[in-house]
Amino acid sequence: MALDRTTSDLNSLGFAKPPAETRVVVAMSGGVDSSVVAAMLAEEGYDVVGVTLQLYDHGAALAKKGACCAGRDIHDARRVAEEMGFPHYVLDYENTFREAVIDEFADSYLAGSTPVPCIRCNERVKFKDLLETARDLDADCMATGHYIQRMMGEAGAELHSAADASRDQSYFLFSTTQEQLDFLRFPLGHLPSKAETRALAAKYGLSVADKPDSQDICFVPNGDYAAVIEKLRPGAGEPGEIVDLDGSVLGTHDGVIHYTIGQRRGLGIGGLSDPLYVVKLDPDARRVIVGPKEALSTRTIPVREINWLGDTPFASRGEWPMGVKIRSTRPPREAILRPISETEAEVELLTPEEGVSPGQACVFYDPESTRIFGGGWISRGA
Repeated sequence: MALDRTTSDLNSLGFAKPPAETRVVVAMSGGVDSSVVAAMLAEEGYDVVGVTLQLYDHGAALAKKGACCAGRDIHDARRVAEEMGFPHYVLDYENTFREAVIDEFADSYLAGSTPVPCIRCNERVKFKDLLETARDLDADCMATGHYIQRMMGEAGAELHSAADASRDQSYFLFSTTQEQLDFLRFPLGHLPSKAETRALAAKYGLSVADKPDSQDICFVPNGDYAAVIEKLRPGAGEPGEIVDLDGSVLGTHDGVIHYTIGQRRGLGIGGLSDPLYVVKLDPDARRVIVGPKEALSTRTIPVREINWLGDTPFASRGEWPMGVKIRSTRPPREAILRPISETEAEVELLTPEEGVSPGQACVFYDPESTRIFGGGWISRGA
C-alpha cells in the first residue's frame, strides 16, 4: 500500500510504533473499496475498528440496490468484519444526514442550483462527525476507501489525485481541511486500477469481492432527483413558463426542479429550427430560460466557501495560475484564480466552458503536479 513515511522507522500509516499498537478506524460503506482497506490493514496487524453509518431509513433502503449505506450494505460491512476478525459498529446518523445533507439538497434545487450532496456528506458527516467519533475511540487515524492520495510534503500532508485518473475522487473531497487531512488515510489512492482492488478482495476472500459499484446518490433512487424533491418539499413542482433570452414565452413546464443548466432534451418545446438549451433557472419567477448553445459559454466564475490547502495564505497573492475542474467528469481546465477574500474568489477560464451551474463545485489543481489545492462552490452570477 502507499506509504506516508519520512523515515524508515514509520509504519505504513506513518506512525513510529508497531501496527498492533496503532488503532485505525475504517469508514465502511459495505462496498468493495472500504472492505479491502479494512482487510488490508487487519492483515498488516493494525488495531482495526470498522464503523458504518446508517444514513437513512432502513425500510426504504432494503429494497434499493446500487447505492451505499443501505441495509444490505450494513450487513455486508458487518460480514467483512467477522471474516477478518475485527470489531464493527453501526452508528445511527439519520437525523444528522437529513439536516446536514438532504435538506440542503432539496432547498438548493428549489433555489435553482445543482447541488452535489456527496461532497456535503464527506464534509459534514464522514469527515466531521465520524472523524470525531474516531478520535473518541482513541484512534490514531481514520482510513477510507476513497481513490485519492495523501502525500507528505515540506509543509505537511498534501492531497493528490489518485493514480488511476478514471477512479479519482478528488472533486468530491476538495473540502477536506488540513486538520482532517492530518488524521485521514487513503490506502487505495496509489492503485493503478479498480481491478487491483477487486483482486485484493479476492485474495482476502471477501464476500463482497464481486459486488457492483454504487452508482446513484444513496437517497435518490434511479437518479430521479425531482421525485425526491417533491417528496421532501410537497408542492415544489409548481408549473411555470419556458422563455427565450428575450423573455418570449415558448412553452410551459411542470416545475423548475425538473431542469438543469445545459439540458437539451425533454424541454417540451418542438417546432424550432435550432436546438435550445437551458441556460438559466429563475425559481422566484418559476421560469426556465433557454437559448442557443453559445449562450451556455462561461469564462468568469464566482466561487465562495473556499477551502484552501496551499502552503501559503490564499489571499496573499493577487492571482494564482491554476487548473480547475467544474464537473467531476471533466479534466481540469487552465484558469486564473483571483482571491477576493480568504474564502471568495473569481475564476477566469482561459477557454470558456459550457454548462457552468450554481451549486456545483470548482476544484483547484496544481498545473504542474497531481496536488489538489482545495476548491469552493460556484455561486450565482456564473
